[in-house]
Amino acid sequence: MTANATHAGKEAGTAPLRVALFSGNYNYVMDGPVRALNKLVAHLETRGHDVLVFAPTVKKAAFQHSGELVSVPSLALPGSRSEYRLGLGVHGQVRRRLERFAPTLIHISAPDYIGFTALKFAIAQKIPAVASFHTRFDTYPRYYGARWLEPRLTRYMRWFYNQCEHVYPPSQSMADELAAENIGRELRLWTRGVDREVFTPSRRDPDWRRSLGFEPDDVVVVFVGRLVLEKGIDLFADAVVKAQASHPTIKALIVGDGPERDRFAARLPGAVFVGYQQDGALGRAYASGDIFFNPSITETFGNVTLEAMACGLPSIVAAASGSKSLITDGDTGLLRSPDISANGGADGFAEALAALAGDAKTRKAMGARAARTAENYSWTTILDALIRDYRDAIANYTPR
Repeated sequence: MTANATHAGKEAGTAPLRVALFSGNYNYVMDGPVRALNKLVAHLETRGHDVLVFAPTVKKAAFQHSGELVSVPSLALPGSRSEYRLGLGVHGQVRRRLERFAPTLIHISAPDYIGFTALKFAIAQKIPAVASFHTRFDTYPRYYGARWLEPRLTRYMRWFYNQCEHVYPPSQSMADELAAENIGRELRLWTRGVDREVFTPSRRDPDWRRSLGFEPDDVVVVFVGRLVLEKGIDLFADAVVKAQASHPTIKALIVGDGPERDRFAARLPGAVFVGYQQDGALGRAYASGDIFFNPSITETFGNVTLEAMACGLPSIVAAASGSKSLITDGDTGLLRSPDISANGGADGFAEALAALAGDAKTRKAMGARAARTAENYSWTTILDALIRDYRDAIANYTPR
């Protein structure tokens, strides 16, 4: 189980696949997993394969999705996460549409109820099922005062993924964690790519940066992602405020939106919030910063970290799954303890921020090495490798 982001080669000319993809979110909230799934569907179609996506939908999608999408009936999640939907599973018309499609492979992107019913369908119909691993859902309870739930979720995830032919974690560090916890019978990497035309140091825009109120000597620390607790926003705010005590030129640039925006803003006075950005505007936001800071421990890969690297930023990240497969400590960024329960848990991140804020030469050198490292991540190569894994899952499938 090792990443091979530079291996080249095209898929052999064999019969087209028929892939049914199941996701709890495909086009109504943009995030890292959704980007990867849409890239995958577009690539499959480019390679001549048939794909049908099953996911909840809303009246106004966040973006134009790839491929054909079958709407799964759903309910909004209660409370502050109402932007996400709970799919009501593969039943009725949805199941009949799936049966007419007659998939040769079922790909499940989350162990939610949609995923559960898709897996049961695959087992009953003797169709190989594979699963991509996008998020450590079992770590979410610790951000909401419910750590007692975490081992129960882990046990369910172990049962779920062990029913699949392959499980595709996006990083070697995540694969190592899953193997240690006996999650997934056969783990194969599905890493991520980055669009080098969108994410590049050349997107840096001093005029845009100045228009936001930043001075030329300010050290702009960038956060990119959904503004939700599990992204580590409290830790980000605490670390930045502590680092500012010794380095007042540190300023925060927050890219993204979400239900915890007001909470985040209240804890981080003086931060600049620019909301959700995409395409070239997102690349500009990264490249116009000086340090990328991602304290989240829920990432299984860290698309945002790879995008920041491609834009020439050194990264300060939690030494947790995903990030530690991308960032080499002291070379392309700094890794710090992800223990969010420790007293003064932000101290290590604050120290790292202060160290880089006071050393422009090191920031520049780390950023240049990060950009060179990001060049190894080609979407085409990575997605062709996943198609080969699909074929292996089909060829070696034995109904249980």
